[in-house]
Amino acid sequence: MPSVLGLLEAREKRVREKIAGLREEAERVQAALGEAERSLQLLVDARAMVAEVLAEPSSVVAEPARGAMTRSPVPHRSEGMPTAVLAADYQRVVTVLESAGREGMRCQQLAVTLGLQAVPAKAEGLRSKAKRLVERGWALQMRPGVFTALAVSAG
Repeated sequence: MPSVLGLLEAREKRVREKIAGLREEAERVQAALGEAERSLQLLVDARAMVAEVLAEPSSVVAEPARGAMTRSPVPHRSEGMPTAVLAADYQRVVTVLESAGREGMRCQQLAVTLGLQAVPAKAEGLRSKAKRLVERGWALQMRPGVFTALAVSAG
């Protein structure tokens, strides 16, 4: 039969092991808690910054100058806006489309008139430019694949 002291020592050893395991678990939980608190603080700071920016009067936000290249070389056209605000390639396309008159021009014809090869790659590039001009109010698509310019001043 084991001694009372031996039983107490064995039980003490088990309790010490349990305490060590609980301390390790507490450290893991504490580390996870710290990480969660840092993430929460980042979210709170981001929300506060967004609220602050949105609360600023809109006049504080500077608008880019007309014709300035922000992301697209084709700004949305407004009444009286000259073609000079367009990038050089787009100015050339508008000029050629203006010469096409009411009938309009196909992209292969446009390529030839601009001195490019009448190959599909060039025609598709010009089709993309012509469609962007249509989207931004500088040109019209008469029918699929046929484009013409709006009456704009060259200034």
